[in-house]
Formats: sequence, structure tokens, C-alpha cells
Amino acid sequence: MHFKKQLLVTAISSLFVSGAWATNGYFAHGYGMKAKGMGGASTAMAADTFGGANNPASMVWVGDRIDLGADLFSPRREASRQNSTGFGGAYDGESDSDRNYFLIPEFGYNRMINPNLSLGVSVYGNGGMNTTYKSSTLTGPAFAPSCGGATSNLLFGCGKLGVDLMQLVIAPTVAYKVNDHHSIGISPLIGYQRFKVDGLQAFDELGFTSSPGNVTNKGYDDATGFGVRLGWMGRLTDTVSIGAAYSSKINMTEFDKYKGLFAEQGDFDIPENYNIGIAVQATPKLTVAFDVQRINYSDVKSIANPVTASLLSPGPAGDGLGNDTGSGFGWEDQTIYKLGLEYEYNKDLTLRAGWNHGKSPIDGNIDDTSFNILAPATVEDHLTLGFTYRTSTGGEWTMSYMHAFENSITGASAASLLGVGGTETLKMYQDSIGVAYSWKM
Repeated sequence: MHFKKQLLVTAISSLFVSGAWATNGYFAHGYGMKAKGMGGASTAMAADTFGGANNPASMVWVGDRIDLGADLFSPRREASRQNSTGFGGAYDGESDSDRNYFLIPEFGYNRMINPNLSLGVSVYGNGGMNTTYKSSTLTGPAFAPSCGGATSNLLFGCGKLGVDLMQLVIAPTVAYKVNDHHSIGISPLIGYQRFKVDGLQAFDELGFTSSPGNVTNKGYDDATGFGVRLGWMGRLTDTVSIGAAYSSKINMTEFDKYKGLFAEQGDFDIPENYNIGIAVQATPKLTVAFDVQRINYSDVKSIANPVTASLLSPGPAGDGLGNDTGSGFGWEDQTIYKLGLEYEYNKDLTLRAGWNHGKSPIDGNIDDTSFNILAPATVEDHLTLGFTYRTSTGGEWTMSYMHAFENSITGASAASLLGVGGTETLKMYQDSIGVAYSWKM
């Protein structure tokens, strides 16, 4: 028992090194290595101990089990401004984010209390608002007086430009079999997030914020919060399962160090989301799974408010950064479609493949791109592959691979309100490869 407790503490602690994650907005394309190999399709599957992230009702079908793994995630991001009309084009330029590799751990545990009741925990993360652009990318001077005429970064401050947002969720889970075919589950969601941003001196010092001195270069700040995920799973026949899950918004405490940046005085909640899915055993060896997920980014003002709000009506009395109506990222709600295939090649080897599609939450309409230089969530299509190999001792090695195809978004620069103008282009593609080891207890 001491070993198990130590393992849990180690797994949870390791998640705090996560620095970046993004595929569907800033949600992962899937949770658990098996789901990741199937495009994220998991709502009607009972394959591992990540029901707290996917569908809590699945955990009672899993048995006594531990899953421990990690992904090596590589997002490649580029932002540029072109055809600016002011200052002789001195603010045209491009930059690549130079942090390209991140280790993303995962952990899950489940214990059957009796044949109809299970207790477990899923530990998972979100992120993806992580960029680090070069300190000097444009030839024009920074707009902020404190920069002393230093050359500008892409958002007109000085020094490196970038953000780091990490979200950790611990989901203790209770699942119960109502009868031989149906189960329900609940996961209280305990959220922790950490954030910092550098290089936004211009928005702090030129009067665009409601709280000067609380916009940028403040180091890391932390926030905590609570929510809940509910789930149901039904085995309609021997070959057809369906499932549904709902997660409330996780209401987080404010980032006090950045109350002059995020709307609602530094508030950055984790948005409400829900998913439905079906899994069909098409042949004795082949299972086809399909999920639809909805993420309601529009309910979080710091994510959804228009990019230009604080530029059009700056300061404490208007829509200044940090006010309830202050600028956000202009993200829209996102609907994601996940298709997965699982093929039992033999008793020891199972193969997986999947496709995941979700329109970027960045609309790309006029002026939507500028703040999203910090968080270029542009990718829409993901191809996944994976397999599980069962060892002679009963353990499982699972691997998954994901490639998110490059996608770019171009829109008019909000810098037109600063006399710069032009258009901005955001690009990103991603790769990840992960491995997990699982064993039954």
C-alpha cells in the first residue's frame, strides 16, 4: 500500500512539469494513451482508468488497474505580420516559438469495491497557451517607454514574448453499475493552474489596462478551483455501447498578478464541455468508435471577449484589460469529431488508428489574430496511430502517435488601432509520441 501511495504522489507531482499542450483549442485530443491512438474517441469505451477525464461511468467496467504514461509533445508555431502601412513597414516580421518539446505525463488508478461499485482517480492536464518568441523580431522600437527604444517584439513590447499556461485536473471518480447493462459515474474535478506572460509592456504602459503594473512580466501565478463531471454508459447489445458525459465549468480563483490582463480581474476558468459517443464491434476483432465533443469557450470571458475591446475603449473606465469587458482571445465554441478504430490482431497485440477534427476556435475574422500570437490554436485535423502489447506477466505496453496537420489563419491586425496596420498570420503543426505501462492488481 505504501508503494501505491508513493506512486500516486510521484505521478501527480510529475504533471507539474507540463508546459504546453494543445490540439482541440487548449484541450488534449484525447486522455489516456489508448484514446489518443483512436483520435480521442473514448466516451463509449471502457479501456483504462481515464474515465475521470472522458466518462466517469466507464470506470466500473475497468476492474482493478493502474495506468502510468507520458507523451513527448512537439508543437511548432510561427507568427508573422506583413503589409503594415504605418512606420514604413518597420513592424513587419516573423518569429518561431523556440520551445518545441514538452513531456506530458498521465496517471490513472481504479479499485473495485464490489462487483457494482468502483473508486478511482484520473490525473490529466490541459494547456497549449505556451509560446516563447525571440526577444527582438522587428526593426521598429518598442512602444513601451520603459523599453528605452529597444527593438520591438511582435506585440510591441521588449524582450522575449510569450505565455505559459498549465492546467492540472485531479478527478477522483465513483462509478456504479445500475444493472448488467448500464452504469453511472461522478468525478469531482479539482483544478490547479499556473500562468505567466512576458513582453506585453506596451499594453500596460500605454493605458490599455484597468490595473497598471499587473499585465506582464510578473512571474508565475497560481489559481485553484472546483467543478464536476457526470457520466452514463449503456451496453445496448453485446456489440453496441453508447455513452455521454458532462463537465461543468471549473470556477477558478483569479490570477492576482495578472488582474490587469485577463477579463474579470484575472479570472481564467476552465470551460464547460460535454461529449457523446458510440462504440460498435463491427466484427469479432474490429471495434469502431465515434465521439462528438463540445467545448464552450464562449462562457469564459478572458478567452472569448473580442480581441479589440481594450484597444477601442481602453482604461479603467472603459473596456480596459482586466475589466469584465476587457479584451480576450476572441475564441468561439468548438465542436470536435473523433473517429477511432481498434483491431485485435491476436491475443497479445491490439492495433489502433483514428482521426480527430475540430474547427479552430480562432475565427480569423477582422482583428481576431493579434492576441492569438500568444496562443496560436490553429490546427484542425489530427491523424493518430497506436497499439497495445500484452506481456506474459499480464502487463500492457501501449504506444500512441499523433500528427496535427499544419494550418494557418490570416486576419487583419488589431495593430491598425495603433497606427501599424497590416495582416497577421498564425501557423502551427504538432507531433506527439507516447508510451504507457498498465497492470491489473
